Amino acid sequence: MTVSTERRGNVLLVTIDRPEKRNAIDAATTAALDAALNELDDDPALRVGVIAGTPVAFSAGTDLVDGPGEPTPRGGNYGVVRRARRTPLIAAVDGLAYGGGFEIVLACDLVVAARDARFALPETARGLVANCGALFRAPRALPRNIALEMLLTGEPLAAERAWSLGLVNRLVESGKAVEGALELAAVIAEHSPVALAETLAVVAEVEAVLDEPGWAATERATEIVKASEDAKEGVAAFREKRPPRWPGR
Repeated sequence: MTVSTERRGNVLLVTIDRPEKRNAIDAATTAALDAALNELDDDPALRVGVIAGTPVAFSAGTDLVDGPGEPTPRGGNYGVVRRARRTPLIAAVDGLAYGGGFEIVLACDLVVAARDARFALPETARGLVANCGALFRAPRALPRNIALEMLLTGEPLAAERAWSLGLVNRLVESGKAVEGALELAAVIAEHSPVALAETLAVVAEVEAVLDEPGWAATERATEIVKASEDAKEGVAAFREKRPPRWPGR
C-alpha cells in the first residue's frame, strides 16, 4: 500500500508512503491519493485534510520509470492537482518536494514545511516541462522571477526562503511538518464547516478562471515536448544516470 489515511477527529491525514522511491508517484499511488481525497471531499464529518510524505521526502514527483498512471476523473494528475475541493487541504513538507511533488504542494491551500525542506522544479533538466500546474501556479505563489528561476534552472528553493517569500505558512523544526500541519488543521476545524466551504469555493472559483487558460497552454507545451527527441534523451539519461546529450529538437 503506497498511501495511508488516518482520521484525527475531523481531520484526515493522508500519507504518501514509498520511501524507497522518495515517494514518487506511480499508478497505484495516483489511484490511492484519488480515493483518499474523494473520502475527504465526500464525508461531511471531515473538515480539513493534511497530505504528507515520509521524513526523507514529501514527494519526488512522477515515477519516471513506471509512470504516474492516468489522471483521475475527479482529481486529474496524481488524483490531486485538478480537483475541485470544498475542504481545506494542507501540505506537510519534510525533506524534498520536487517536480510533481511541488506541484501537489501548489495545489494545496496551505503549506507547513520543516526548516530543511526543499522545493524544486527540475523538469527542464529531463527534457520535460512541468505539466501539473506549476507553469501558472508557481508564478502566483512566488514572485515571478523566483518562479522562473525554479522552472528554468531546476535548482531547489530552501524552505526558509520559501517562508520569507510567502509560499510557506508555517516553518517548523526538522521532522515536525506533520505535527505542525495537524496543529494548523485543528485551528481551522474549530470553525464553521459551511463558512469554510464557501470561503474556499469563492477563492477556487476565481482561480479557476485563471487556471483554464493555464491548463490549455500547459497541455500544448506538453504535447510538443513529449514528441521531441530531447524528452526521450532526458528520460534515458535519467535512467542511465548520465549527463544528457541534447539533440535540441
